[in-house]
Amino acid sequence: MCGFSGFIDKSSFLPTTEWPAMLGRMGEAIVHRGPDDSGVWLDVDAGIGLSHQRLSILDLSSQGHQPMLSVSGRYVIAFNGEIYNHLALRKELDFPPSSHIASSGGQRGVSWRGHSDTETLLAGFDAWGIQRTVERAIGMFAFAVWDRHTSTLTLGRDRLGEKPLYYGWQGRGNNAVFLFGSELKALRAHPAFEKNINRAALSLQLRHNYIPAPHSIYKGIAKLLPGSLLTVSLQQREPKVWAYWSGAKEAEVGSSNTFIGSADQAVDALEVLLKDAVRQQMEADVPLGAFLSGGVDSSTVVSLMQTQSSRPVKTFTIGFNEEGYNEAEHANAVARHLGTDHTELYVTAEQARAVIPLLPTLYDEPFSDSSQIPTFLVSQLARQHVAVALSGDAGDELFCGYNRYQMTANLWRKMAAVPMPLRKLAAGGLTSISPQSWNRLANALAGLIPRSFQLANVGDKLHKGAAVLSSQSVDALYLGLVSHWNDPASVVIGGNEPPTLLTGNMPTLNGLDDVQCMMALDMLTYLPDDILTKVDRAAMGVSLETRVPFLDHRVVEFAWSLPQSMKLCDSQTKWALRQVLYRYVPKALIERPKMGFGVPIDIWLRGPLREWAEELLSEARLKREGFFYPAPIRQKWAEHLSGKRNWQYHLWNVLMFQAWLEKNK
Repeated sequence: MCGFSGFIDKSSFLPTTEWPAMLGRMGEAIVHRGPDDSGVWLDVDAGIGLSHQRLSILDLSSQGHQPMLSVSGRYVIAFNGEIYNHLALRKELDFPPSSHIASSGGQRGVSWRGHSDTETLLAGFDAWGIQRTVERAIGMFAFAVWDRHTSTLTLGRDRLGEKPLYYGWQGRGNNAVFLFGSELKALRAHPAFEKNINRAALSLQLRHNYIPAPHSIYKGIAKLLPGSLLTVSLQQREPKVWAYWSGAKEAEVGSSNTFIGSADQAVDALEVLLKDAVRQQMEADVPLGAFLSGGVDSSTVVSLMQTQSSRPVKTFTIGFNEEGYNEAEHANAVARHLGTDHTELYVTAEQARAVIPLLPTLYDEPFSDSSQIPTFLVSQLARQHVAVALSGDAGDELFCGYNRYQMTANLWRKMAAVPMPLRKLAAGGLTSISPQSWNRLANALAGLIPRSFQLANVGDKLHKGAAVLSSQSVDALYLGLVSHWNDPASVVIGGNEPPTLLTGNMPTLNGLDDVQCMMALDMLTYLPDDILTKVDRAAMGVSLETRVPFLDHRVVEFAWSLPQSMKLCDSQTKWALRQVLYRYVPKALIERPKMGFGVPIDIWLRGPLREWAEELLSEARLKREGFFYPAPIRQKWAEHLSGKRNWQYHLWNVLMFQAWLEKNK
C-alpha cells in the first residue's frame, strides 16, 4: 500500500529547477501512506512529475521501487494498492495462449526484474494496453501512468473504490497546473493549489456525513469515480473519464441472470469463491492479520483465513465499557472457537476522545461518520503487530445486512397504507420520548421480544425512523434514511446541493426490486464514500494496509446473481453468508442484534465534549466564518443539551467541518 501524487505543468508557475523539491514535498505530505521508501520521476520537457511513497508489502527489495518504468520504456507508473492475481497474470504474460514456446526450456515472454505486482501491471500495459490489463486485474488500486509515446496521463481507480484518487486543474489559462494524488494533503503542498471551499460539497456532507464522488471540499478538485479511467494531457486539457466496470450494470445483470442451483449449491459456490478471495488476499511478504468484531462478516473472513493458515491468524478487537457499544466479548468468543492469536484492547472514553483532534488531518476533508474513532483505534492496535489487516467490510451491502433493508421489506407496504396525518402523528409520538428512555424500555422488555427483532440502541433507530414516516415513496424513504440534514441549503449559506446518484442522477437499475435498489445505491455511494474512505484514512494514518475480500469483483458479481430469497430469508439478513459461516462457527456465537461500530457521541457532547463543541458552534463564530446560518444549528444544540432530542449526527456533521476548517485555514 502506498501513496502517490504529481502534476502536469507547462506554465511558468514553478521554475523547473524546483520540481524535484516540490515533488518531494508533495510526497512528504502523505508519508504515512508509505514510510518505507520514496521516489520521484520527472520529464521537464514533457511537463510531467510523479512522486511516490512506498509501504512495502510485496517484494521488499529495491526492485519494487517507484515510480517504476516498464520494460519497453513506454510507461511510468506510480501505484497504490495490490493486484491479488498478479502471479496468474505473470504466467499469462510469460506464455500467452498464442505462444508456441514450451513451458520448459523456452524463452520467457517477459524478463522480470523482481516480483512486485506493480511490475506485473506495467508488463500488462506493454502487452495488452492499460484498460485491458485493468479489466484482467483482481485487486484494489489507484494509479497514475504516464505514456511517454503519446505524452498522456492516465489515472485509474479500482472497481469498488477502495483506494482514493483526487485530481483537477488549478490556476487559469497558461498558468494552470493539473494536480493529482492519493490525498488532498499532497495537492495542497503545491503552490498552485487554490484552497477555495466548495459550498455545494459542504451541503452534501451535511446530508450524508461524507462528500460523495466526484465532488470534493475544494472547487476545481474532483475524486475519480470507482471503476473509472481518466486521460488528460497538455493537448487534451479537459479530462476524459469513462467506466471500465459498472456496479449498477453488474447489479442489473446479476438480478436478471439469477443463480439457478439449489440453496445448498449456492452456499457451496459462495464458500469456494470467498475462500479463494481470502487466499489471494493473504499473500504478503510482511506480517498479516484481521479485524474481528465477532459479527457475521468479519467472523466469516477470519474463519476462511484460519482454515487456510498453518498458524493461528492474528486478530484484533477493541472494546468499550459503555453499554450498547461493546462487541469485544463476542469477538473474543469467536476467536477462542477458531483458535486465533487474538489481541483485544479495552479503550477508555478518554482514549477515544483523544483521537478527535487528529480527525481533520486524518480525513483531509470534512468527514463525520463517528465510527471513524474506533476504526482508527483498532487500526492503531493492529499496526503494533502486523502491516496488513483483512476486514469484513461490504458484507452488508452485498448480502442484505442493514436493518433498513429488513424494515423496507417487512414494513413499507403496511406503512404506506396508513394515512399521512396519522403517520406524522406517530412520528411525533416517537420523538416525544428521548432515545435513552426508549433504550431503557427496550432493555426491560428484552425477554419478551424475539431475538431476531431485537436492536441495539433502539432509541436512536426509532428517532431516525420517525423522520421518514412521512415518506411518499420508497425512494424518498431511502433518501430519508441515509440523510442527516434533510435540507442542507437551509443551513449552508450559498450551499445549493448538486444532484447525486440519490437526488437526481439515479441509475436506472432495471429489474431490481425496492430492497435491491437500496442495496445497489449503498454499494455505489455509502460503501466507497463512507465505509471505504473511513477505513482507508484511519488505517493509512498509521501505515497499515487493509484488504477487503468481499470486494473481490468476482464475489460482488456472484452476490448479485443470488436470488434475493437467499439474502433476506424469513426476516433473517445475509442468509447465504451465514450458512457459510455456520460451517466454521456455531450459530449461537453469532446470533444477536446487529450493532454498529460506534462511540457514544451523544453523551459526550452533553458532557466532556461540551466546551469544545460550544466553542466551535458559538453563534458569533458561525456568523464570523460565514458558512452556516447559526439559527438551525443553535436550536439543535440547545435541544440536544437539554436531552429533549438526540441530534448527535446533525451536530457531528457541523462539528467535523468546523474542526476541519480550523485546521486548514
